[in-house]
Amino acid sequence: MKNYFFNLKTLALALSGLLLTVSCSEDDSSNSPGEDKQEDSRWITVAAARMGDNPGDGNGGTLIYSVSSEDAKDPTKSIAPFDNGFIVPSNRTARLQASEDGNTIFNISYAGDTGGNYTKYTVNGGQNFAKTGSEVSIAPYVGSAPRWIKLFDGDQTGAAVYVSTEHQFDTDGNYTRTEATMGVVTLDLVNSSIQNFQEQSIALSTEEEAQGYYISRIDMPTLNASGDKLYIGARLSKVDPATGESDSGYDILGSKTIVLDYPSLLNPKVISSTVGHGNTNGYRSINAFLYNGSVYQANQGDPNGSHILKIDSNNQYDDSYVFNLDEALGVEDAYILAWRPTENGKGVLAYRHAGSAEGTAGAQGYFALIDLNAKTAQKIDAIPYEPDFYLFQYQGFAVNGTEIFVTEAPVGKNGNIYVIETETGEVTKGAELINAEGSHYIGAF
Repeated sequence: MKNYFFNLKTLALALSGLLLTVSCSEDDSSNSPGEDKQEDSRWITVAAARMGDNPGDGNGGTLIYSVSSEDAKDPTKSIAPFDNGFIVPSNRTARLQASEDGNTIFNISYAGDTGGNYTKYTVNGGQNFAKTGSEVSIAPYVGSAPRWIKLFDGDQTGAAVYVSTEHQFDTDGNYTRTEATMGVVTLDLVNSSIQNFQEQSIALSTEEEAQGYYISRIDMPTLNASGDKLYIGARLSKVDPATGESDSGYDILGSKTIVLDYPSLLNPKVISSTVGHGNTNGYRSINAFLYNGSVYQANQGDPNGSHILKIDSNNQYDDSYVFNLDEALGVEDAYILAWRPTENGKGVLAYRHAGSAEGTAGAQGYFALIDLNAKTAQKIDAIPYEPDFYLFQYQGFAVNGTEIFVTEAPVGKNGNIYVIETETGEVTKGAELINAEGSHYIGAF
């Protein structure tokens, strides 16, 4: 059984056509934020996901709107991207990234006719996003619904990945192992061109593969401090070796990461944690960050609650570093949905847990203030919560020094931007976010 995102033999076929971008009418409300910013300010771009068929699914498209950091902090301002935002080209929820200074938005369309198309925009305030540079399609390499991320190398490079799997059997029909084939493409974000593409097999240990384990999804590439290794998060699945059919209720193995040479993308190996168990591929938000010479990585689906794990400069997990969210937050089954540290090692984390209420779209989410050095986490009580505050699709945290800007709005209800000063824990209630029926906000950039 093969599960390919696309047929690799069609690599030569595809460069996508022109994207159609749609601008909405200008907002004439006197309460709208201005489109100018001071020299010491930066743009804060909020992203909103419109409902498709069901509340909170985000499948109706993505809209963005930018304001100055001063206006973002002003609770007398209102932002209404569903009425007057810029429509980001994407069949479903767009996969957005922002430059480190907030002046550029990067997008790769997800699914549909334009899926896999890379575009970038200069942020000019309000709904004014000017497309800059040329477009390029990465669909021939990683499919039309790519999992991609911007590497932290000064906004120079993006990386997208995929994995395909094939269960293998001997001549008597007995299951032997699952072949996992990984593709990685790097993209020059400045010149809109493909840098490198490699496809190769990724294997677990002989013992693990004999038990039916295999890598079934990969995501969230991250560069190490020296810039010579690329870490890729992984999710494991399992088949029953006796039948070759999908297995469930199996033992969760130690969290794993694929390590590649960079920029060649060759020589993959898999490293394992003895501290965390579960997946490291994340979902839609960056799942691993470089801080103080090491990479810190969240895991999900850990039977002991999500951890933040540490990979040191030797490209191995540091199993002496134990940061368990269940213990830090005093909850059970903590699940890290998205997170972001700042330059001081403190940051903000979106999570749910076993006590989360069930809302319209799914489990209720929360924000916590974390400290990577102290290995502490504390729920941010100054932000309001209710069952429809859905964070599973959350993508972006806007970082400005030690401040982090987040969006808070339950599905289908208005909310606000909140600004967390990570050094002191002070929380500022900012601009109002106007919502639309069944829709929600997926972050600030």
